[in-house]
Formats: sequence, C-alpha cells, structure tokens
Amino acid sequence: MSLEIIAAVIFFVTYAGIALGSIPGLAIDRTGIAVLGAIAMLATGTLSENEAWKAIDAPTILLLYSLMVLSAQFTLGGFYTKVALSIVRFVTRPGVFLFALILSSALLSAVVANDIVCLAFTPVICVSVIRASLNPIPFVLALSCSSNIGSAATIMGNPQNMLIGQVGGLHFREFVLWCLPPTIISLVVLYFIILIMYRGKWRDGSIVLGENAEGWPRYDSHQSGKALVLTTGLIVLFFTSIPREVSALTVAGIILCSRKMTTRSILGLVDWHLITLFCALFIVVQGVVKYGIPQSGVQLLGTLGYDINHPFVLSSVTLVLSNLVSNVPAVMLLLKNIDLEHTKNLYLLALVSTYAGNLFIIGSIANLIMIEQARIYDISVSFWSHARVGIPVTVASILVALGWAFLVG
Repeated sequence: MSLEIIAAVIFFVTYAGIALGSIPGLAIDRTGIAVLGAIAMLATGTLSENEAWKAIDAPTILLLYSLMVLSAQFTLGGFYTKVALSIVRFVTRPGVFLFALILSSALLSAVVANDIVCLAFTPVICVSVIRASLNPIPFVLALSCSSNIGSAATIMGNPQNMLIGQVGGLHFREFVLWCLPPTIISLVVLYFIILIMYRGKWRDGSIVLGENAEGWPRYDSHQSGKALVLTTGLIVLFFTSIPREVSALTVAGIILCSRKMTTRSILGLVDWHLITLFCALFIVVQGVVKYGIPQSGVQLLGTLGYDINHPFVLSSVTLVLSNLVSNVPAVMLLLKNIDLEHTKNLYLLALVSTYAGNLFIIGSIANLIMIEQARIYDISVSFWSHARVGIPVTVASILVALGWAFLVG
C-alpha cells in the first residue's frame, strides 16, 4: 500500500472518529482520536518526526496558551462571576435581562475564550432564573449562542480565529473592523429570535434549587483589576508590529509572577486538552497535504463548477464541515486549500466557522459546556430545543456575513 493511500486512510478514519466523538468500546474522546491519528502518521512513515514538528504552528499554540493563562486570571479573580451577578438585577424584567445577558457574554467572549465565559456564567444564570421562577431554557441558549457569535469579532475570541489570524498574517485592527459589524447585527438577530420564540413563555417555577447552589469563585477586585489592565495592555500591543504570540507570552509571564495565586492554580485552568488537540490535528492535516489529497478534492470541486474561494461555496463547505468534525478541524483543513492572499475569505472563514457552532448542540464546545453545567441544576436542554433556536440564528448570521462580504468586497 502506498504512503499516499495510508495517509488518506488515517486522515478519514481520524476525522470520522472526531465526527462521532468516540470509538465504540473505548473510553476515548475527540482529542484522543486526533492523537492516535498523529501517532499513526508517524508510525507508518507517512510523516517523519521532523515533518511532524514543523507541521505544528508554534506561534498559534503559544498565543492560545498565553490567552488561556490570561483567562485563568479572570476566573480566579472572580471577574466572570461579578459580571454575571451584575446583570442578575434585571432578572425580574425578562426582555431586559435577555438583552444584558447577550451583550455581556458577547463582549467578554470577544476578549477571552467563549468556552470560559459559558463555564463561568452558566451556574450564576441558572441559579438566578430558577430563583425568579423563570424558564431557564431561553437564557442558557442565549448565553451559548451569544458567546459563540461574540467570539467571532476578534482574533483572540476563539481558537479558530487565532489560527486564521496567525496563518493568514491578519492585522488585529483590520480583523475587528471587518468582523465586528456582522457580529453586532447577528447578536441583534439572536435577541429578537429568542424574544419572539419565547414571548409569553418566560415563567416556569417547576425547578427547585438544591443545597450549596452558589459554588462560584468570590470576586477579588485586585486580581480582577490586574486582569483588566493586562488585557487592555495586550490589546494595545496587538495594534503594534510586535508578534502577537510574543505580546501574549509577556502578559502570561507577568500573571505567573503573582504573590497570591500559585502557578499550579493558574496553569491548572489552562486547557491542555485543547492544546493537545491542536498539535495532533496539525500533524494529521499535514499528513494528507503532503500527498496533495485535499488539493485534489478542491480541484474536483472546481471541475464541477464550484470554486472554494467563492464566498458562497466557502461558507457552505465551512458550515457542513464545522458541524461534521467541529470548527477547529474544519478550519485547519480549509486553510490548506484556500487562497491566503484573499483576506476577505479569511475573515469570512472566521465568521462562518464560528457562527456554524450555533447550528446544533455538537457544533461548539461552548454549547456542550452550557448543557453540562445546566444539567447540574436539573435543567435539560434537548437537541430540538437548541436546534429550534440554533438553526434560524445560524442561517441568519451566515446570511449577514455573506451580505457583509459582498457589500465591502
């Protein structure tokens, strides 16, 4: 069997496993499957050790790691909890509370990881709406959807944006200017979709809180203030010519020089699972790119009259791939097959791959985090209850992104 065929088999088996999320009979998840795929690329000789090392985009990994350290500072300082509690005062006015929730979660997700925002916000939101005898479903859905949408506005908002920004060499300022307007419009659309769908259905007093419901970090003004100052400084540095990963690493180093928070507590909040997934996927994708397999697929699309660099085709492929294998693996593959000089399509890829996470429950890690956290409070978010909001929100937001692309392109 030729190495080309071996590479193709490893790639498709790996991506099929990632799409399924597990392997029957094994206690293995998507990251484990990706690692097995990377190991197989090396063990079969498809890639050499040197080729595997070179496949890993170190600047992207360093940026991701550094921003996780920054997010840990916010978490340990109780900042997320403070923000969530500050909007709870509107809970007696469901429409206003919904607006405040969408706005705050979107803003935070644009600066720090959307997954962390969902992890920190969900318990506070669940406890608050249950105490107010409100139906929790529209609010937890608003949280996950708005955190996904809001994270699309900046390079630092989510992992796939970081990857696109690093690989495409995109400037922070231009990225925000291009991606922020459609993101704002999509958030407005999200607000009105939920408002219309749940009009007259805000009340629900059937869920009872258990004991020790308030298990979130306490607010520390000093540590939270430190996180805000460092984040502001980092954003300013992103507007300079200093490499983003160097600026972010510097900020991470300052955070580690703490008199109160131990290194172990900070690094304990770094998502090593996600970083491992990134490294493994870089290797798996390089295994097939080396033999021109994805390029052949793109050429086949071209012979059928579909240009991958056409905004509508790129958006359609991104939407499908993102919901089959999740947005990070989809973006890694697409970045190897689109014209990186065509910056408009890079911005569009960032928007669509992020918005696509709202389509179904499995489309985004933030969705899964929200569901697992809500389940602790006996709040069950079904596939359909998510889809009836997620589908129209995703379709509308992608149409907004396409409209914006044609308007400014």
